[in-house]
Amino acid sequence: MPAPGEPFPAAGTMTDAEREELRRHGILLTSLEELYNWGRSNSIWPLQFGLACCAIEMIAAATARFDIARFGAEIFRPSPRQADLMIVSGTVTKKMAPLVVRLWNQMPEPKYCIAMGACAISGGPFKQGYNVLKGIDRYIPVDIYIPGCPPRPEALLHGLTQLQAKIRGEHLAGPDQAQHLRPANPGELPIPDYGAHDLEPPHNPARFSPPSLPRKA
Repeated sequence: MPAPGEPFPAAGTMTDAEREELRRHGILLTSLEELYNWGRSNSIWPLQFGLACCAIEMIAAATARFDIARFGAEIFRPSPRQADLMIVSGTVTKKMAPLVVRLWNQMPEPKYCIAMGACAISGGPFKQGYNVLKGIDRYIPVDIYIPGCPPRPEALLHGLTQLQAKIRGEHLAGPDQAQHLRPANPGELPIPDYGAHDLEPPHNPARFSPPSLPRKA
């Protein structure tokens, strides 16, 4: 608290210690941006769908033992139009990849994606298979990666808290404006087609570019 006769500091110039001191006296100072992000981070609605064995761990996270409801994410929505979090839990085959992208396009902004398990991140033990996509981030943006085969429900809860921290740190304006508020953010992503031998295109060039390997002459 300021000493008698000293001006009260502006909210934008207050330190964390000054904010904590005010909290101990029952005074809460915040901004519209913090209130907006706090509400969104504590009311995440995941999409109710799964792909493989990681989906069992995702289901377990919603049970009473792990209680994902503690983090405000217990409402698994059956429709993508009512969800703002896609948990890609399991192996993404090339037959399923266009459907996952279609579900992503049907979700309203702002929306987020968690790649759960080694298969969703890089193809996992099926990486060398001709029918498995080597990472869902080839077509849609991924915010949080959760490694494991499969990761336990505690890992999913940790990934959810990391996503909440990311949401709380988003800005409504300025150079660090949130991705979904930028005019250049595409409303929909292109859905790949089934080609003669592979998906066409094999990846979204705007989202993913394969690393170039130096070759010796």
